[in-house]
Formats: sequence, structure tokens, C-alpha cells
Amino acid sequence: QNGSIKIWDLGTAKCINDIVPDSHSSSTSSQGRVAIQSVDVSDDARTLIAANNHAEVFAWNPSDATMKQNGEPFRPIAKFRAHPLGAYLLHAKISPDCRYLVTTSSDKTARLFDTTTWQLTQTLSQHKKWVWDAVFSADSSYLVTASSDRSSLLWNLRTGTPVRQYTDHDYAVTCVALNDSST
Repeated sequence: QNGSIKIWDLGTAKCINDIVPDSHSSSTSSQGRVAIQSVDVSDDARTLIAANNHAEVFAWNPSDATMKQNGEPFRPIAKFRAHPLGAYLLHAKISPDCRYLVTTSSDKTARLFDTTTWQLTQTLSQHKKWVWDAVFSADSSYLVTASSDRSSLLWNLRTGTPVRQYTDHDYAVTCVALNDSST
């Protein structure tokens, strides 16, 4: 909640870096920080993502040598607003193929960004209430989203359309998981 990302060495149990994103949000804490809502590391370990609840996304290259030099702040390779002002960002996840970032939000959408340009590529907008979570298929071709509208949708990312809707929930769907492996 203090707006920082701590990187830990699992072998020594020591914090090796404490990153504080430079937020441009108008409603920051007294320390000038916005709470981090979601973090992820790409499967190839080349990208670290942190997103705050004001819909700002920050991306770093964890292997960047400047991260550990001279006590200088670790500079992001990208920072952008993923959803409109006033929307809460709820989740951010990098695809297994490391080509896409998905973010979910109170604006009823899931948004996909290209991780080479950080440009918006698709807005998935079939839900009627907040989209809380999303998970990619193993081949990064499909996405499942979870929403307060008591549904989950399976999206074909090539077409940007839902191919299945799962609606037999009594309450909001706030998280999803997917195992589509053939083994």
C-alpha cells in the first residue's frame, strides 16, 4: 500500500531493490505515492510490470544494469495510463508468450497492450460491470475475464470477440484461473 515494489533475493531473503514509481496521479499519498494494485514478471524474466489503482502502468527490464548502479532510481522502460481518469485498474498480467499485457478495470473493460510498443491493441468491452481479473491461455490466443456482472468470458484474441460466456454464478466473479495444457 505504500506505492513501492520490493525485489527480494529468495536465497538470502534480502530486499535487493525498492522501486517507487513516479506517479502522475493527482490523488497520491502524503509521500507522493499511489498504492500498487498489481505486479507481474514475464515468463522470460525480461519485463517487470507494476500497475497502480489509478490505472497507471510501469514497465521495467529487471536485468537492466543501471538498476543497481550508483543508487540511482531504476527508470521504467515504459509508463502509461491504461484506462481513463477516474477508472480503477484492478489487475495486470503479461501473456505467456510475453507479447501482450492485459489490464482489467472498473470501466468494464479489459485492455490489451503490445509489450514491444506499449500501445493499446484491443479493448474488450462486453462486460456490464467491473472486470476484476483476466488470465491468458497457454498459447496466448485466448483470454478469460471475470466480472462483477456475475459472468466470465472466454475471448478469442485474434478476433477480439467472446467465444464462450459462463453465467451460472450467483455473485460477482472476482478471479479466474485456466489450465488448458494438454498434458
